[in-house]
Order: sequence, then structure tokens, then C-alpha cells
Amino acid sequence: MPGVPTIETTLAAFAKRELTPAEHTAQTLTAIEQLEPQLNAFLEVFNAEGRAAAAQPKKGRLSGIPVAIKDIICTTEGHTSAASKILQNFRSPFDATVVQKLRAEGAIIIGKTNCDEFAMGASNEFSAFGPVKNPWDTSRVAGGSSGGSIAAVASGEVLAALGSDTGGSLRLPASFCNVVAVKPTYGRVSRHGVIAYASSFDQVGPAARTVRDAALLLEIIAGHDPYDATSSPEPPGAYLAACGQSVAGLRIGLPKEFFSQEVDGRIQETVLTAVKELEKQGAQLIEISLPLAPMAVPTYYLLVKSEASTNLSRYDALRYGELPKITAGNLLEHYRAARSHFGPEVKRSILMGTYALSAGYIEAWYKQASKVRTLMRQEFTNAFAEVDVIAGPVSAEVAFPLGEKTDDPLAMYLADLLTDPASVAGLPALSVPAGFVDDLPVGLQLIAPHFTEERLFQTAHAYEQSQEWWQMMPLLH
Repeated sequence: MPGVPTIETTLAAFAKRELTPAEHTAQTLTAIEQLEPQLNAFLEVFNAEGRAAAAQPKKGRLSGIPVAIKDIICTTEGHTSAASKILQNFRSPFDATVVQKLRAEGAIIIGKTNCDEFAMGASNEFSAFGPVKNPWDTSRVAGGSSGGSIAAVASGEVLAALGSDTGGSLRLPASFCNVVAVKPTYGRVSRHGVIAYASSFDQVGPAARTVRDAALLLEIIAGHDPYDATSSPEPPGAYLAACGQSVAGLRIGLPKEFFSQEVDGRIQETVLTAVKELEKQGAQLIEISLPLAPMAVPTYYLLVKSEASTNLSRYDALRYGELPKITAGNLLEHYRAARSHFGPEVKRSILMGTYALSAGYIEAWYKQASKVRTLMRQEFTNAFAEVDVIAGPVSAEVAFPLGEKTDDPLAMYLADLLTDPASVAGLPALSVPAGFVDDLPVGLQLIAPHFTEERLFQTAHAYEQSQEWWQMMPLLH
């Protein structure tokens, strides 16, 4: 197959009998074996299971395509550890709904990808099993928390992967690694079978080489799920059909807060060049303001840490978490011994969240953050009365060196500066490759109103087809 392989070109090769699913799966497993020593993107690879499934693939829209799954998403194969020692021996008795949907369309679940422990992090350095490394420069972070899924796609190990996005966990690594990733509208994709970090934020989304591949994946996993009370009954859109639609007349908002002095000037220039390409195609660029956007980071972290402290209370090696036998004189000693297996960011989250929810502070912190969240949603609603899509950078910087921020939690949290606004408002957002700074990838972020993912795919595809950034691959050996 000429050029950079994609899901679409691989399926076409299957149809023409130029390639078989068994051959493609074997190639995938070989690539993983060769590249993993450099990347650490996978925690577990389903070699025998993948080959068996590829020998007799089910019919469907992804028939014979290996897909990697972030290790917070339950699968019956292998373990689901959330990259945490406290769950390292856990085997799920069922598949998450999104995994069931992939299997129903013939996808081959090829392995579980590395992530920040319980999806808490922006760099994928907080995994209990070591950091994921950026395929473009293995001395730098891949981004988190879905860094394993993104690095696996970016390096060419797999053509597709699922991750989750709470505050930018798909978009940030996608920008750092030059792939497409989508955070759907909250409620668009089922969370059943997904280990929770912050239940009112978490969303599963796809990562792929192209916008069309990402659109195909979202069409498959989107939809209401009776097993998830937070999933929306709103019918999924025709995401593939949106790709190729003209952007002539589309109003694209450029928030001045997304182009502030905190954002590297070269990244601003790269993103502005990208949106001007859309302007050449007939889109209208409109400067707008989102005054509350700078409040997104503190609002986000107050809310998600509060939800995390509640969600993680179940992991005590009694109800959840299988650990070596603990000898304790009382229940408190048992809890201390069990929870010593949590990593530093998880412990920090529990402490911050418990503090914010404690008597005397819940009114001042948690409830105030909840009010700001409502105001931010309204601010976006008002903005979308003037524009159809909002555009800006994904990150204020390119991928940073491993270890640079691990001892500075505030600096790490500020990595989410430009991704948190859409997350706080529950909006769909997408990262698409937009160029390079210092030979490192830069992503263009697009944000749309609730349940209008079609606009994201329409806009991103129009830009992608005018450039060749998506075809750039890192030189790994």
C-alpha cells in the first residue's frame, strides 16, 4: 500500500485481496515488538488472541483492524489495571460497551495501552509501569493521560486506539505526537466499563491517523447505552458524511484568551496559519472573547479532584484491588497499607478532593467551582450564537522533556490551560495536526457546540486535506 497506511486504505487493501487481516495483524504485532522498547506504549499485548481473531475476522466496518485500548477501559482479555499497582492483577469479567461495539464491527482488540495512573496526569509520567515516550523525541513526554494510545498510533504500531479525555487527555498527547484525537460531547459515548476518574467529565474518544478514520471510529462507539445513566439519548451524527463538506460560510471564532502571552508565539503563528488556510476555503474568521477561560484550570481541578476522591474510595484491597496479603491490626492500618500502593498524583488527588469536600470548605471551594462551571457553559453558549466553531492551539507549548514538571504539580496542571475550557463546559473538541515547532508537532484545537461533532469533522477534514502534516511519521527504528 503506497503512502501512510490508514484504516480506510487498509480496508481497501483487504477488499482487493492485496493484504489479509492475518497478515496485517502479524505486521502490527511485529511493529509493537520492535518499537515497544523505545516507547513503553503498551502494558499488555494480546498476541495469541489477536492472531486467532485475525484468522477468522468478524464482518463489519472494522473487520480485521487491530485496535489498542487504554488500560482504564475494561476488556475480557488480559488485565485492566488503570496503570496502578493496586489493580495490577484485576481481570474484568466483561467488556466495556465501547469494546463490545468495536468487536461487533469486526475490530481486533490487540492490547492495553499505558496511561497515567487512574488517568490522572498530563504527561503519562504517573503510570506505575513507567512513562510513555514521545515517538518524535523519546527524551520527551508523549502527553497524558492517554499517551500510550496516542503514541501507539503516532509511531505506526496500530492504526487506531481508544483513550479517554477528562481535561485534555486525548487532545494534548495528540498535539504532542501528530495524530487526530476527539473528545466527544459529555454523554455522547458510554462510560459503562470505564474506570472512573471524574464521572461528570470523563469521555472515551478515538485516536487515529486521519480525520475520516476518527469519524468512523466515533460513529461506531457513539450512542445511548442503557447501562450508563449519563449517556445521552441524542442520536449520533453522520460523522463520515461531514468529512468533505465545504467550510464556505463557516464562522470560526478565535478567542483572544487562547492566544495570550502564556502561549508560545511560534505555536500561535502555526495555528493562525492553519485557520487562515480555512479562510482561503471560504470560512470567516471572527475574533471573540471568553473572559472566563482563564478560570478553567482552577475550576476543573477543584471539581475533578473532588470527584476523584469519592471514586477512589472503593480501592481498599477489600472491595476492589487485589494485593499481597496485608497484615494489619485494625481497619485503619489495612487502609494505610493498601493505599500506600497509590502513586503520588493519585494520593495528591485524594487529598485535594477530600479537602475541597470537607465541612467548612465545600461552600468556599467545591460549590463555587460548580457555579463557575455553569457560567462557563453559558459563556460558550453565548459565543456559539456568533460563531459555528471555535479554534485555537491545543497546548501552550510543544512536548516537554521527561521529568521537567513531575516535581511541580502546578506547572503540570497548567499544561491543560487550553484544553480545560471545553472539558468544563462538556463540549466536543478535536485535535488535528497543524505543523511543527522545533521539529515537534503542534495541534490545532477545534471546539463545537454540544452534540455537533459533525462540525468538528467538517472543519478538521477541510484543513487536513489542504496540508500533508498528517502524513509525517517519526523516524523510529
